[in-house]
Amino acid sequence: MQITVTINGKQYSHDIEPRISLTQYLRETLSLTGTHIGCDTSSCGACTITLDGNAVKSCTLLAVQANGCEITTIEGMADGDTMHPIQQAFKEEHGLQCGFCTPGMVMTAADILKNNPNPTEEEIRHGLEGNFCRCTGYHNIVKSIQHAADKINS
Repeated sequence: MQITVTINGKQYSHDIEPRISLTQYLRETLSLTGTHIGCDTSSCGACTITLDGNAVKSCTLLAVQANGCEITTIEGMADGDTMHPIQQAFKEEHGLQCGFCTPGMVMTAADILKNNPNPTEEEIRHGLEGNFCRCTGYHNIVKSIQHAADKINS
């Protein structure tokens, strides 16, 4: 099946198997490997991207469902060599440990801050409920998102 999508500002068209997930399409067809496969059941959030401006777990969608959509992956967050303020905040506040969940956390954080530019700690924790981190205990992830909000709002 032919699909056309815009990913990180660039348009792609491919003839694909209708059964492949959006995560597989991103990773295997486009080599955008920042979108991680963690569970294949939508439990962990490592595959989070934005689809038409909303955070979604790409493992729950077939690539054909994204036909005509605009997608942003972790690779599209930076502006050249300049990290996005959320990425910079994760670095500054040590919001990562092994890094496996980080792309999904950053994409989810972008969605949280898009919908609420000044969230409380409780609102951040609630917004992260669909993303698992097995290393950090979330404290520095929450601090990173709060720091990013401060940077973006100033």
